[in-house]
Amino acid sequence: MSTSSSSSSTQEGDSGGEFEAGPSSSRSRMRSSNGVWPEPFLEALAVQVAVDASRTIGRLAAAQALFNIFQVCSTWRAISRSDLLWQNLARSIWNVRDLLLRESWREEYVYRHRTAAGFLSRRYEHATLHFVPTDNNNNDDDGLSCRRLALSDHHLAAGFSDGAVHLFHIPTRLHLSTFYPQHRDRLGRFSSAVSGIILSDTRLVFATLDGDIHMAAINGVAPLRRAHLGDVVNDGALVDFAGCNRWWVGLYAGVPGRAFHIWNGETEELVSVGGRLTDPEAVMGWHLLTELTGIIGRIRVVSGDMAVACTGVRVVVLHLLSQGVLEEREEEFRRGIVVGAFDAYNDLALVPDAQGASTVRRVGSMEEVCRFTMREGVFFGCMNGGYGVTWGGGVIRVWDIEHGQYLYSFRERIGECNALIADERFVAACCDDATIHLWDFGAQ
Repeated sequence: MSTSSSSSSTQEGDSGGEFEAGPSSSRSRMRSSNGVWPEPFLEALAVQVAVDASRTIGRLAAAQALFNIFQVCSTWRAISRSDLLWQNLARSIWNVRDLLLRESWREEYVYRHRTAAGFLSRRYEHATLHFVPTDNNNNDDDGLSCRRLALSDHHLAAGFSDGAVHLFHIPTRLHLSTFYPQHRDRLGRFSSAVSGIILSDTRLVFATLDGDIHMAAINGVAPLRRAHLGDVVNDGALVDFAGCNRWWVGLYAGVPGRAFHIWNGETEELVSVGGRLTDPEAVMGWHLLTELTGIIGRIRVVSGDMAVACTGVRVVVLHLLSQGVLEEREEEFRRGIVVGAFDAYNDLALVPDAQGASTVRRVGSMEEVCRFTMREGVFFGCMNGGYGVTWGGGVIRVWDIEHGQYLYSFRERIGECNALIADERFVAACCDDATIHLWDFGAQ
């Protein structure tokens, strides 16, 4: 059974402005040769102006840019009633790719704007999720070590070092079910530890260190099944696993020249194997099977059919549409990388170095967007489209990654953190007593 406790926190400050219609202005009307500009042209213009504002100033600035467009005249204001306009805006600015969750695309856009403003002004509700851990085969508390967290619109999944994946329903805070990898001979006491989770509201996919990949339907009658049988002897340990509906990517360590495995997420077919990113960490990869050592590497799937991965000194960008031929671009970071705080979202990557500085880069070109100085002792980090979240010394801090500014810390202190994740609405963390903390910035 799951129990939860909740609290709310609000910090006064700039919320980015409310997206509401205002009174008409007396600006001059712009007309074409026939007196009225066509509606498709005006919609395209509005999208371009909003996107330009979001890229140059920040995503919240798009609302003010749209407000200015709608005040030109009644004809320009009329395009605000176009659902296609709001659909294009939601996808261009907020990267909404899934099915519509609210009654209209305008409501979806407004909701995303207000949720991002909540991140800016520390306006959230906090809850803790609890569950009763089952017995594990380690004869100690190692099974309580959370290795991975994943979020979808309505669910949270937490994967542990005993192989268990606990699934929660976010709106009710209820613990729904627990999944275990299918039994087989294991090489090392932690070979069944969870190394990655891909979660949607219809499907759960998770991987373990021995390379097994399992899949289960959420709220479905189909049982858990093994989608891929790992070969740890020939591939090494699967140290990180991520993906989306279209792609699954695995980062391995232990066998030279086999760092990356790429699957078609729809057909479950393995389409590419190769890469040497983790060759220097081969011995550490084998040690992960028998002891809970440090984090070797991270891999993330980003927009544009690309993936980005890192170890303690290097970052590699992969092009996933290379038809079985692994194409990669590598960059070395001599200051070192805090691997547990590395993350990527949409087309951006958060790369924190070992000397307290962090850079935000565009994945395709590795162009630097901004940089900021973190507090010392940061061990975990994550990001969404506008904010970076870090944990260190029991404190979770939030950063504006569009401008490289520190914003605030959460009021709640959680102790030792084992896993941290964020999306456009939630931040979740699991501490060493297996309590899962959830901060909701979209509760309106």
